[in-house]
Amino acid sequence: MTATGHAPADPRSRPDGLGWVSRALFADERVALTVGGEPPPGYAVAARYAVVPSVDRARFLLPLGAPRVTAAALLAYNALRPAATRATRAVLGVAARVGVLDRVPFPVLTVAVPAGLDPTETLLVDRLATLLGADVRYAACGIRPPDPNHKPTLQLFDGAGRPRGYAKVGWNPATRTLVTAEAAALRALAGVAGSAGHPRTPRLLAQTTMGDRAIAVVAPLPAATRRLPAGAATDPAALLAVARRHRPPAASRPLAGSPFLARLTAQARRAAATVPDGARAVRAVAALARRHGDVTVEFGYWHGDWVPWNLGRHGGDLVAWDWEHSGPDVPVGFDLAHDAFHRAVVGSAAPVAAAVSRTTAALARHGGQLGLDPARQRLVRDAYLVELWLRTWRLADAGAGWNPRLHPALLDVVAQQTGG
Repeated sequence: MTATGHAPADPRSRPDGLGWVSRALFADERVALTVGGEPPPGYAVAARYAVVPSVDRARFLLPLGAPRVTAAALLAYNALRPAATRATRAVLGVAARVGVLDRVPFPVLTVAVPAGLDPTETLLVDRLATLLGADVRYAACGIRPPDPNHKPTLQLFDGAGRPRGYAKVGWNPATRTLVTAEAAALRALAGVAGSAGHPRTPRLLAQTTMGDRAIAVVAPLPAATRRLPAGAATDPAALLAVARRHRPPAASRPLAGSPFLARLTAQARRAAATVPDGARAVRAVAALARRHGDVTVEFGYWHGDWVPWNLGRHGGDLVAWDWEHSGPDVPVGFDLAHDAFHRAVVGSAAPVAAAVSRTTAALARHGGQLGLDPARQRLVRDAYLVELWLRTWRLADAGAGWNPRLHPALLDVVAQQTGG
């Protein structure tokens, strides 16, 4: 009980960022979570976290009792973060390093389990420590506002504050699918990445489940990795390396009859069965086939979310992370289209129509280096827009909700571009 006589609150009941992260990380009801109090009788404390800066404005869960680890949680890979976040973490990290943070009266989240219960049965960090076979003793986690497409990411550290891995936690159908897809992509890239022009990738350390959670753990990037600036030039050679994975260029094939078009058709039909706008997607795919069916194009792999904020440099090597949307058998040039479109929509807050114009311009500028003549550039642009709407629908259908930046505006532009 607290000094006022009230039981300490379990943050899993909260509707905010602290609530959804707590529910995702501590799903087992046998785990007791308390903020500002002690666990119930018969429970053993497993970990304590500072809730920074407050319960109502929580941004970090930082491990207490190990200043070097707390500092590392704030300072590791800070160069990869946006400037505002970097500054906040730097100040807190210095305070943590000298032990000040443990003395600041931040709210304390206490994690406890019934005495005698093996923590690996209920606590994700303990399970991962056993799975990795490393001296994983502490974890930290950033907190963002609730979003069904967000995944908590645990930073895992040993007792000396050395990063041991990063664990993404898929907690609903949408995020479980993304975590599982990224693990499969990194596993497939293990013998490809980092050679012959292909970007380096994080190494997959482990993939597991815990209850209904899907977890993928990747190795830390090299400490000297630096994020690409937002205006970094596009690298067509790297896009080709991703598309071909050290294989010779594939023979061009018509869009009509391709597995890619068959997949779009099937997904659009499924969308039509679930949402009213799905019928528009069916018409858009049919119009795409009418307009570009005879155009031949090379098909290959794509990263799926190729944007500057998912890319970095280590020495002279390009590094790419967040492979959650990677997949095979798409028209070569999709990553180029995605990069241009999302630099506009996300980086510049441009409306969809303006983003499509920038995508068209990027394909015209760099498409020749990918083997795309004007007809193929138009195919790639239009097919990518349909693919992007179907991704938006897949996430919504899996519980992530609609992206208001893309829906319904994207379908309107698709109809204009394809005549569907």
